[in-house]
Parts: sequence; C-alpha cells; structure tokens
Amino acid sequence: MSTVLEARHINKYFKKPILFHVLRDINFSVNKGEFVSIMGKSGCGKSTLLYVLSTMDTDYEGGLYLNDKLITNQSRDHLSAIRNKHIGFVFQFHYLLSDFTVLENVMLPAKKLAEKSYQEIEHDAMEKLKMLKIEHLAKKKAFRISGGEKQRVAIARALINSPALIMGDEPTGNLDSHNSENVFQIFKTLSEDEGLSLLVVTHDEDFAKQTNRILTMEDGRIIS
Repeated sequence: MSTVLEARHINKYFKKPILFHVLRDINFSVNKGEFVSIMGKSGCGKSTLLYVLSTMDTDYEGGLYLNDKLITNQSRDHLSAIRNKHIGFVFQFHYLLSDFTVLENVMLPAKKLAEKSYQEIEHDAMEKLKMLKIEHLAKKKAFRISGGEKQRVAIARALINSPALIMGDEPTGNLDSHNSENVFQIFKTLSEDEGLSLLVVTHDEDFAKQTNRILTMEDGRIIS
C-alpha cells in the first residue's frame, strides 16, 4: 500500500499574542485510495493542521512527505506548483467565480498548471462534470446554480489536475442532509473507483462514521 501523505513529528506554535503550542507532535499517514476524516471540537487545531498538510502554511517544525518525497522547506513557488498538481481542495464555501461559467470555473486550475492545450483542458473539464452528473450546467454562470450544484462544481474543479489527494475543510458544512449525502457518495466513489486519497475535516459525525478511518483531535494532538 503506497503512502500519499505522511506527517512526521509536526509541531506548530502561534507566536502572538502569546506563545501557544497549537499542533503537538502530529504523526500519521494517508494511503492511496484511503478516505480519512479528522474530527474534534472547535479550536482543537483541525483547520490549522489542514493548512500545514496542504503546504499553505510553512511555519511548522517536523517533516511533511507527499508521495514519499519530503516537501518541507521547499520554496513557495515550488510548493504552489506541487499543490496545484497533486492536491485538490474542497472547502465549506465553494469559492467559485460567480461571473464565470461552470465549465470555466472547473478549467481554472488546469489553465494555471499549463501542461495541456485549451482544448484538452476543456475536454477534461467536461469529463469531470459528466462524472459528477452536472454536465448540463456547463454553460451556466456559477451564480445561477444551487448550493448543492456549486459544491459539485467545486469537486470537479478539485479533480481537474488528477490530484493524488483531495483535502476538504467542512465540505458539507453549508449543505442540507440530502446534499451532504451526495457529496459523501461522490467522495466514496472517488476513493473506491479512482483510487483517490481523501482527507476531510468535518463536524458531521454521520459523515465521518462512514469513512475508512477517523482521526480525533484534542488540544493540538491526535488522540485516536
């Protein structure tokens, strides 16, 4: 079983207003095709951990490995390229550009990566929309679709560069139970059929219980 992401002895401190040890000796890994959720009370360090693991926050101690390569202490540009290519993000808020069409929104990360022609990117984006059963929305402006649909578009966008790992921060936090279940089923299918690894911070116990493994956090530590 190959490891996609591994954290070794991650510690993080907030320096202001006083020194605060926010992440304490975090050690765990996510394997290929594994669907892992992170749970814990507000303020326990879940989102901070996700920011470190996503390479957006580089101010930490310890080692972070992606596909068995150490990515700690790399330059910002290098990390930005790694992020764009290997990690897909789905947040509580979809962050779609409202005046862009659904198709244009999904294409954005691939245009930034610039490894394929416009036609190839457009074709890939349509394939992702089909996979999520929203290809009929391709030409609609993002502000004209529903909340559940927007979250599917955000998932399609996260998938466009064929990442090794999808990270979610409360991806069902703004959705009703029907749409939450939809998002869960999409994630489950991605993990089982596409071999994608998923790491999702959630408050939703029903969601977490159905994942392969739950990491529970308390006071900056993983306790189970």
